[in-house]
Amino acid sequence: MVPVVRSVASDEALPQSADVVVIGGGIVGTASAYYLAKRGLSVALLEKGHIACEQSSRTWGWCRQQNRDPREMPLSLLSMSLWDGLAGGIGQDLGFRRTGLVYATDDAAMLASWEAWGKTTAKEFGVETYMLNAAQAAQRIPETRRKWLGGLHSVTDGKAEPAWAAPALAEGARALGATIHQNCAVRGLDITNGRVTGVRTEKGMIRVNAVLCAAGAWASTFLARHGVVFPQASVRQTAVRTKPTRNVGEVIYCPDLAMTRRLDGSYTLAISGRATLELTAQGMRFARGFLPQFLKRLKAVQIGVGESLFAGPESLSSWLGRDENMFERHRVLDPAPNRRLVQAILDNVRGTFPELAGMEIDSTWGAYVDCTPDAVPVISGFDTVGGLFLAAGCSGHGFGLGPGIGYLAAQLVTNEKPVIDPTHFNLSRLVDGSAIKVGAL
Repeated sequence: MVPVVRSVASDEALPQSADVVVIGGGIVGTASAYYLAKRGLSVALLEKGHIACEQSSRTWGWCRQQNRDPREMPLSLLSMSLWDGLAGGIGQDLGFRRTGLVYATDDAAMLASWEAWGKTTAKEFGVETYMLNAAQAAQRIPETRRKWLGGLHSVTDGKAEPAWAAPALAEGARALGATIHQNCAVRGLDITNGRVTGVRTEKGMIRVNAVLCAAGAWASTFLARHGVVFPQASVRQTAVRTKPTRNVGEVIYCPDLAMTRRLDGSYTLAISGRATLELTAQGMRFARGFLPQFLKRLKAVQIGVGESLFAGPESLSSWLGRDENMFERHRVLDPAPNRRLVQAILDNVRGTFPELAGMEIDSTWGAYVDCTPDAVPVISGFDTVGGLFLAAGCSGHGFGLGPGIGYLAAQLVTNEKPVIDPTHFNLSRLVDGSAIKVGAL
């Protein structure tokens, strides 16, 4: 089932030209369009489906600094600061609240890694986080299934509403002059003398000075048609949405479950790390680069064959480039949820919180999380194609980092001095033969 999101109206007329075209209407694309429009540029935001129709509405909605790879920390700090001001700047509630995050575990190695992160990364970047002893962890998350060794409380982290955030950013961009075009797939780019000059859509041509590809799971396939190699793999995940129910906590993590309370009193439920890596043409091409990450996640991620081998952004036909109309024939990438995983999620939550035994399910869904080999996003321009930029590969971290990614991408497009060092996010690290250092997952 596709999650319900706030609807956004489309602009009927496609502009003949724009300073920047943003491809993709998720959290990264809408944030980028917003910050580009704030700089006074003419912006056209193009989405083959509808705003937030794929991963951006299917996420847990966490906005966190806790346990992030040090390479992402400046981006995370920037994002949290931007989240604080977005509602006031746009005039719409994005659901952002600094509720804190509570973690508990019975895994000594995991607990040690949290403690080490607190003594190093948290201290370096000034993140307010506290270790919990066994009794404190049990006070916050019941020990009905496991006996906790300890946990942590990340005080200033929080959550936002996946159904609201990207639509609000899109409307914010429109208020600043951007145009929004849904059900408008991009078929390709016009490149003249090594520089982007136009965007070919199913509804016509737009002449441009720059293009930002924020196409999520579709980014690698789209860029490959223009000679750009972007190592990317998509992992299929499953989530559950309850109907409004009793409040047992705001944002909770333990080995058996992850819970995020929505503002309407419902919960988004999942199990961290439980996902399926489907064999695909794209995946086989980039398998060597992803091997360190696959080995790190092997205990939690299952490998199998699914529909993505035959259809969608990673299929053989997509990589052969034979289907010019593929993007409009796949308006919404909507994989089915894993039914066994749905049942495991429900059993774990009800077993941990007996007071939720009678909770009712509103919906379930699947989603493809687009990953890079090192689990760090790419926010980058290209030496080979002038005026073309990429913001994708968020590896499950994109929602919370979305505002910061959009802000940094806007600075790269406009050739401003970046507010944070973009070196760690450059595509070159993944394609120049350097050793891959796998980040936080």
